[in-house]
Amino acid sequence: MKIGASTLAGIEYTLEETLEFIEGLGLEYAELVHQYPSENIDADILESYNLKYSIHTPFMDVNIASLQEKSRLNSIQQIKDSIDLANEIDGEAVVVHPGLASFLAKKYFLDKVYETANESIREIGEYGSDLGVLTTVENMPTFDAMIYQNLQDLNDLLVSLDMAMTLDIGHANHAQYRPEAMYFDSIKHIHAHDNFGDDDAHLTLGEGSIELNTIINNLEKNNYDGIYIIEVNDFDSIKKSYEYMKKNFRI
Repeated sequence: MKIGASTLAGIEYTLEETLEFIEGLGLEYAELVHQYPSENIDADILESYNLKYSIHTPFMDVNIASLQEKSRLNSIQQIKDSIDLANEIDGEAVVVHPGLASFLAKKYFLDKVYETANESIREIGEYGSDLGVLTTVENMPTFDAMIYQNLQDLNDLLVSLDMAMTLDIGHANHAQYRPEAMYFDSIKHIHAHDNFGDDDAHLTLGEGSIELNTIINNLEKNNYDGIYIIEVNDFDSIKKSYEYMKKNFRI
């Protein structure tokens, strides 16, 4: 199994401190959250760690489903910048959020929001493909503005575009998916965290109600070969989550 951790857990620290912590645990992979306060990442610094990387593209103040064209194009460019970084550092994968529907857009123009998101995803996917970068789209939790909470709909889109999915296990549980429904051949990257189904809490693995063993064993049975990125809230949760993985799975 390929296991890593997201730098989201160290957002209050420097990127260097977070990477040192992840490396010190013996993890092989780190997912770089490529937005403030790590908007500008020096690729040379990354080479000083014994880590391989994936990139989480910006999601703060970014919306590739925006009906405001200037906002949409700016958002796409920020994501392309992340794909460029992944290309520069031989990143394993890039993760993209599918966008948001503002309250007016959701009420009056939801079909147009999805149409816009799909076009943006297609453009981003083609850009990544041209550079040889695995560019994935992540399923969302059931918050009001989020689109592509439905795994089947996201899978259908990605299959049609010959693209891949990042399965966020916690988001899928928040959307009330049963463990056996959290598998598609399009899944090439995983975000792993726990919750009780009532919030996107990003708890330590094993501290919520998600049937993680069932989900992960099903992925392994289907020859999943991507990375499991532990996406939790703090350093201690990374450490405990990694211990959970080592205890419960063959690593």
